[in-house]
Amino acid sequence: MDGSGQTRMPRRRFIAWGLGAIAAAAGCGAERVSGGAEVLRTRFSVNPGGQQWARVARTFGGVARSAGFQTGAGTPITVVGLPALSAAELNDGQGVAGVTTPLARLSGEVEVVVVPAASPLKDFGDFGAQLLARPAQTPVTGGPQGEPDHLLFGLIAKGLGADTRQVDYTGYPSGNEAATALLAGKAVAAAGPLSEWRFNIGRGRVRALAVSSAQRLPGLDAPTLLESGVRVDFTNWVAAFGPDGMGEESREWALRMCDDVLGAPGWEAACRAAGWLSLPLVGDDFERWLGSEVARTRAVMHGLGLINSTRATTCWGSCGNGH
Repeated sequence: MDGSGQTRMPRRRFIAWGLGAIAAAAGCGAERVSGGAEVLRTRFSVNPGGQQWARVARTFGGVARSAGFQTGAGTPITVVGLPALSAAELNDGQGVAGVTTPLARLSGEVEVVVVPAASPLKDFGDFGAQLLARPAQTPVTGGPQGEPDHLLFGLIAKGLGADTRQVDYTGYPSGNEAATALLAGKAVAAAGPLSEWRFNIGRGRVRALAVSSAQRLPGLDAPTLLESGVRVDFTNWVAAFGPDGMGEESREWALRMCDDVLGAPGWEAACRAAGWLSLPLVGDDFERWLGSEVARTRAVMHGLGLINSTRATTCWGSCGNGH
């Protein structure tokens, strides 16, 4: 809102992502009655763009209902995250399901860098020194190639000044498989969501060297990457997007709903319970941040040798005008 208390209508822009076939699963619609007088005529349904985002979509929809938005079919709001962006880049823009409208950043998961408990690497400084000196002889692991865990190691290598193209990364379909590989000695270190590594950290099987968030996390004795001398603040984020051709009025109401949900105590509580960071950023502010995130993701993927150039394969602004 501006100083007059009126909601400012953000500029209309679009982003084309290679999201694949986004299932229009039945979700949480939204029609809100404010004070029994103002009725939002536009209804929304909140749908995950893939199974990995289903929990966030359900949580967002649940808090929307608690905030007074009623369920029902309507204009789809799709919840997707960073892996969808990297998939688009890896596929050179192929498999685009349509053009979507940026609405809001919702939440994110902190990543952690871990080593086996018996590793001779005592802290992140030891790991960083080895990665800088011998990147090709420092095998690392995590989730699928090109997804957040891989991107994080690329950002770390770049931050250290190492040759990112020599980073020896092996990706696995699941965190359990990555943990098995790490503990079997197939990798020196691993990265992944803290939620997936808490059990092995708690059991003393692995040690946390650093977390990717800007601030230390309660209950975990590990510095941030920033504290460790690497200028990286990174989360595996999730965001909400509207459909192609979304009308100005519909988008305005969608942004109001996002504001209400992300400012609700229920959202903060749900994020804490799930182990997510609440990362509210709505409208123009989100759009500007997303532009920088697209550029950073493309640059690190290029540095890792995953894509051939940093040229845009993701369409911004005048997508329908041949740009």
